[in-house]
Amino acid sequence: MSDTLEPLVWGEIDGQTITFPMEVTDFDAATFVFSVPADAAQALLPGADFSVIPVADGVAQLVVALCDYHENPWGDYLEINLGFLARPASAGDEVLGSFVYRMPVDQAFTCKAGNDVMGFPKTVEDLRVERRDGRVVFGMDVDGATELEISFAEPAQDGEPSRVETGSYSYLGGDAYETPLSMDMGTGLIDVSTVEIVLGSGVVADELRTLGLPKAPDFGSWGTGLTATFQLGTPLAG
Repeated sequence: MSDTLEPLVWGEIDGQTITFPMEVTDFDAATFVFSVPADAAQALLPGADFSVIPVADGVAQLVVALCDYHENPWGDYLEINLGFLARPASAGDEVLGSFVYRMPVDQAFTCKAGNDVMGFPKTVEDLRVERRDGRVVFGMDVDGATELEISFAEPAQDGEPSRVETGSYSYLGGDAYETPLSMDMGTGLIDVSTVEIVLGSGVVADELRTLGLPKAPDFGSWGTGLTATFQLGTPLAG
């Protein structure tokens, strides 16, 4: 008898069957960590079910992930994740996850699937990525003007990616929800002195200003040819 488990079918969206685990087999990603005021971070979390995790007195961590998906069951799309290290408000200190409060993407299907299946706050926006003069540039434009742009000198990647097991929190149908996932982290360490952040006009830019951006991140990593596995999530007990 084979030990291979049958895929779990969630249902259909726009005629496409949604199954789990959902395997992403090729994407590029930059991940940045910023120290930010904990009270300003907490103010960006909806509801009262989750709390940002303090890393020092009055300090939380903003995590920004810039993703270029090449082979993904939900499309070959761009995505920007803006979130915080967080945990359910009633959980102990041993619990560590993240709450992404904004998740712009540039394709409609992944937006609908992310909203309906995982409760992720995806919206369809005008995103772009390019490589020029040894730099990688991710941007989000509104009405032809830059609202957010992050660029950095592309580092060499030393060794195989490391695998991270975590949980991503959200609200699905008004209920607190957790999606388990595992994903690769690139081994290219970004020189944070090369990171340039441009904030224009708009809600996202204004929210990032409340967190003290633009400023240099504490840490940055870059990887290409990465993989990830998303499991079907579950509601959190009230």
